Amino acid sequence: MAEDAKDLKDEKTVETEVEKTEATEEKFAKSGKKSKKHIEEVKAEEERQARKVERAKEDAEAAEKPKGEAPKVRPLIERRGKNYRKAFEKVEKGKVYTLAEAMKLAVETNPAKFDATVEAHVRLGVDPRQADQNIRTTVVLPNGNGKTVRVAVFAPLDEAKKAKAAGADIAEDAEFLKRLDKGEIAFDVLISTPQYMPKLGKYARMLGPKGLMPNPKAGTVTMDLEKAVKEAKAGKVEYRVDKQSIVHIGLGKVSFGADKLLENANVFFDSLKAQKPASLKGNYVKSVFVTTTMGPSIAVENLYS
Repeated sequence: MAEDAKDLKDEKTVETEVEKTEATEEKFAKSGKKSKKHIEEVKAEEERQARKVERAKEDAEAAEKPKGEAPKVRPLIERRGKNYRKAFEKVEKGKVYTLAEAMKLAVETNPAKFDATVEAHVRLGVDPRQADQNIRTTVVLPNGNGKTVRVAVFAPLDEAKKAKAAGADIAEDAEFLKRLDKGEIAFDVLISTPQYMPKLGKYARMLGPKGLMPNPKAGTVTMDLEKAVKEAKAGKVEYRVDKQSIVHIGLGKVSFGADKLLENANVFFDSLKAQKPASLKGNYVKSVFVTTTMGPSIAVENLYS
């Protein structure tokens, strides 16, 4: 009997709660400011605003707290090596040197213990995205660039023999493709005849990123293989403008001396001047800097506008 009375009481309690819930729901309108959805949205917005005020209060308190001292950062020149700082002292701050003075100073300010390369970095006023302003060509430096160049020639057997006699390190026909199949790249310059270029198509992804794919603009796709080989061995270098409109080129080694470096530099700048696009408006050369591999930059006067 006691259990039956308890169950009856529980049932009445549940019915009462259901009736209360239904009565509460009836208080809400189907739409408008008294709807259940609107009241929930208002409550959520109030909670969001309360959190926003709390965060603002925390930020204000954090701002009032005393800050520690800013970390001391040494100037870049003080973070350089002792030899670099000593070389940097020879370059007069704010001075623009003549090309001859820059070549002489580059030799004197080489902090490296090895025979460093003397580099020229020229910022142009061209837009590389325009086809007629995307400068890319080659120049034969009269004193070479100081690098030992390994030349490979891919051509018919008869032409390959002539290229080998002209000084090519590798000159082959079908055997050359077998080298590429093995991933063997033992050359710095690849020269090919026009009719053999289609055979190199499947190797473009391997050669292209390394800058080894023959190109007519670079003079590495030609019928005159003997001339191309001799020029490559003599110091023919390719230069091109990058995405930032800057041309980078190595003019030779420090061991060349200032005079030979100046000869190479004059030939390069004459070549660069000849590449000025006819459609260009404004200054062609914006700035010129000369430096060694690990040395300080030397500003050079603008040779061509």
